[in-house]
Amino acid sequence: MTFDSFSEVQNLMRMESAAIGESAARLDQAQVQRAIDLLLQCSGKVVILGVGKSGIIAQKIAATMTSAGTAAIYLHPSDALHGGLGILQSNDLVIVLSNSGETEEIIGILPHLKNRGTPLISIVGKTNSTLARRADAVLDASVDQEACPLNLAPTTSTTVALAIGDALAMTLMKAKGITTDEFAVNHPAGQLGKRLTLRVADLMHEGETAPRVGMGASWIEVVRAISSGGLGAVCVVDEVGRLAGIITDGDLRRAVEQTDHDALSKLTSDDFMTRRPIVAGPDLLAVDALRLMEDRPSQISVLPVVDGDGGCVGLIRLHDIVRSGL
Repeated sequence: MTFDSFSEVQNLMRMESAAIGESAARLDQAQVQRAIDLLLQCSGKVVILGVGKSGIIAQKIAATMTSAGTAAIYLHPSDALHGGLGILQSNDLVIVLSNSGETEEIIGILPHLKNRGTPLISIVGKTNSTLARRADAVLDASVDQEACPLNLAPTTSTTVALAIGDALAMTLMKAKGITTDEFAVNHPAGQLGKRLTLRVADLMHEGETAPRVGMGASWIEVVRAISSGGLGAVCVVDEVGRLAGIITDGDLRRAVEQTDHDALSKLTSDDFMTRRPIVAGPDLLAVDALRLMEDRPSQISVLPVVDGDGGCVGLIRLHDIVRSGL
């Protein structure tokens, strides 16, 4: 019989998914609440320990907690026993991951944590283990079977431990009331960071690079302004600099095409500008400006930028936002 690798992958993924669901049902409410309370009371950092595959999961949980507003680091138990414990402060908290709860390096460190009075949360596969008995809060990460066909390689067990760690991190984030702006402070790079931090003011054209004409400007003045700016549009402003409208090169072409040759000399910006156009403020997130341009029946490629008093302060193009990497 031919080995069906596709079905095997699907079945193993379903096995791990089911294990997470079973783990959620198995968790003890009082223990979970105790763990969250300890984490919320922690005024220092969270130090997370684990050996082998559990150590890799511990590193991921530490990274997730840190990015979500709870300072956390990973510490290898062997390093801890050889001086690494010096990183622990009196106001810190420790989370230990171990499937067996009897890992030698883990057990060796427990008396030293107790002597320091450090609160201990265990994410453990055996709730009757030494680690579980000595922890202040025990989160049951036991599984019936590993996804490994030999039932040996840590697979389902590490997936469950990771899910518990993620759940702790996200629950803490919600309990602390972390806002989008606070989250963005820790994510300034990459597309995620840009979506959370990049604003219209960072990308817009302003000053001499954002052409403008006054109301009543001749169509030749409009041509010159669009050509000099190179943005494909020009803002029309009143006598005090407030935005009156916008003219794109398409608006200009259509106006010239539709105007008799003899009447061109009388054609002004007021005749063919778009009045009350869609606008953006300088503090608007660039991703929201992008939505203003795209989420509409007829896409627009440029937005005037105005301040709180309606004063025209610049232009931002769809091209500028896309080029930024959003």
